[in-house]
Amino acid sequence: MSAAEYEAPQEIDPTEHLGLDAPEGSEPPPSFAPALTARAGITAGGDAMVCLDIDGTLLGHDGSLSTEVRDAVAALRASGTHVVLATGRGTPGLLPVARELGITSGWAVGSNGAVTLRLDPDLPDGFEVHDVVTFDPAPAVRMLLAEAPDVLVAVEHLGRGFRVTGRFPDGELTGPLEVVGIDELLAEPVARVTLRAPGRSTQDFVDLVQRAGMHGVTYAIGWTAWLDITPDGVSKASALERIRERLGVATSRTLAAGDGQNDREMLRWAALGVAMGNADDGTAACADAVTARVEHDGVVPVLRSLLRG
Repeated sequence: MSAAEYEAPQEIDPTEHLGLDAPEGSEPPPSFAPALTARAGITAGGDAMVCLDIDGTLLGHDGSLSTEVRDAVAALRASGTHVVLATGRGTPGLLPVARELGITSGWAVGSNGAVTLRLDPDLPDGFEVHDVVTFDPAPAVRMLLAEAPDVLVAVEHLGRGFRVTGRFPDGELTGPLEVVGIDELLAEPVARVTLRAPGRSTQDFVDLVQRAGMHGVTYAIGWTAWLDITPDGVSKASALERIRERLGVATSRTLAAGDGQNDREMLRWAALGVAMGNADDGTAACADAVTARVEHDGVVPVLRSLLRG
């Protein structure tokens, strides 16, 4: 599916901020999450959909997954709740986390909404690409390179790894890497483009995007000098809305948790959006509530509270 053929789902108004934020820099009080989910009227079960970012939400900044997070996700899945991972990671980076969490069936969203996977242990690879939205990356990328020719560029070779213009810092891209020239890299439509400038700050990237004046794409800037570009109108929320419709889950029975700029639409989309305590102010403002930081397993009490309904 090309970006021109893609029709974004109708935007859903967010619920009112519930005013139940956890104290900054600490674990939330025992009453925090139950009060939060009770106010929102969401409980676990086959008619509920819980959408979870990976990095900075389920995984710590060092890439670790705690036993508490793993157990909370497993308990929620055992209740029949639809647990959907929604990440900026490409397919090679998403699948190992899904397996570590025991999520081998259902749905997952990658590449910031440009790729939707159906997980099924009976499939040869354990998954199939169900939806993919592509776009021509050349105009936006060349505009940015004109301002910053030293920036590294990567595009996902869907399901197989990445084509890159140079070596990315170790551990930042998961899967095989093939170094190619910029013309070859931009020759075909892609689902996502990643730009990285190891020697620059995040603010440098913000300024770069503003100078370049990009149009016709959706972009998100990460914690480091990292920029993801996806087709216009495509986000985690747009992909999740399509999954919600397929599952027949009511909009009032959706919960999302995340911490990054690329989670903002998702947090606004969900009936209950919960930002991690490590989210920036702009992302936290898009949520209905803020839980504790990822290093305090802030997502755990939120997930567990759904089982107490």
